Amino acid sequence: MLRTLLGEKPRVNQGILKEAMDTMAHTLDSFERQMHVDHDPEHDYRKLYIWTQGLISSLDELEQSYFAAAHFRKKVVAGSTEDMTSAEKAEYARYVYFYKDAFIRCFAILDKLGTVLNEIFQLNTSKTKVHFSYYTVLRQFDYHREHHALALQLIKIKEDYREPMSRLRKRRNMEIHYMNSEMQDDLWQLHQTMKGKVKLEDLDQHLLEMQQGVDMVCETLHTAYRYITRIWRKQGMRR
Repeated sequence: MLRTLLGEKPRVNQGILKEAMDTMAHTLDSFERQMHVDHDPEHDYRKLYIWTQGLISSLDELEQSYFAAAHFRKKVVAGSTEDMTSAEKAEYARYVYFYKDAFIRCFAILDKLGTVLNEIFQLNTSKTKVHFSYYTVLRQFDYHREHHALALQLIKIKEDYREPMSRLRKRRNMEIHYMNSEMQDDLWQLHQTMKGKVKLEDLDQHLLEMQQGVDMVCETLHTAYRYITRIWRKQGMRR
C-alpha cells in the first residue's frame, strides 16, 4: 500500500521476510484443515487462525513502515532542523512518523507472538505476570521443558540481536512512557553544545538498527511457526 502511495512498485517478498510470511501462511492452512476435521467446537483453532492472520498483517505493516522511513530519510540532507527548508522539514517529519511507527510495531508483533506461543504450548504465563510480553513468555519456557528446543532457538535469535533491539526498546519506551525519542536526542545535544543549533540524530544508524529489528522479528516468527508446523505434523496440537 505505502509503496503505491510513494510511486514505487509493489513489494516482492524475499529473504527472511518471505520465509516468515510463507511459514505463517502454511500454518494457517493447518489451522483451517483442523477446523474442518473436528469442527472446532471450542473455537480454539479459529482463534489461533485469526491471531496468525493478524501477525501476517502486522509484519506486512512493519516492513512498509520501515520502507517509508527509509524513503523519506533520503530526502533529508541538512544536519539540523534549523538548516532545513520548510519542504525538508516536512520530509523529516514524515521520516520520524514512520520510523516511530516501525519500532513500536516491532515490539507489538513480538508481544502478539508471545500470546500465540503461550496459548499453543499452554505456558500459563499470566500466572507469572498478568500483562506479559514476548520476553516473559520466553522465560516461561524454562518451566515447560517439553519445547526446550524451540526456546533455545528463540533465545539465540534474541542474543544475536541484543544490541540493536536494546536501543530500539529504549526508544519505544521513551516514546510511549516518557517523551518523544527525538526530543530526548535534542535535549542531549543541547546539553553537549549549549548552543541553539541542534544536530540531527544519526538517521542512517537508526535505520540500520531498524532494519535489524525487522530481521529479528522475521527470524523469530519464521522459527516459531516452523516449529509449530513441525510438531503439528508429528503429533497434532494438544488442546
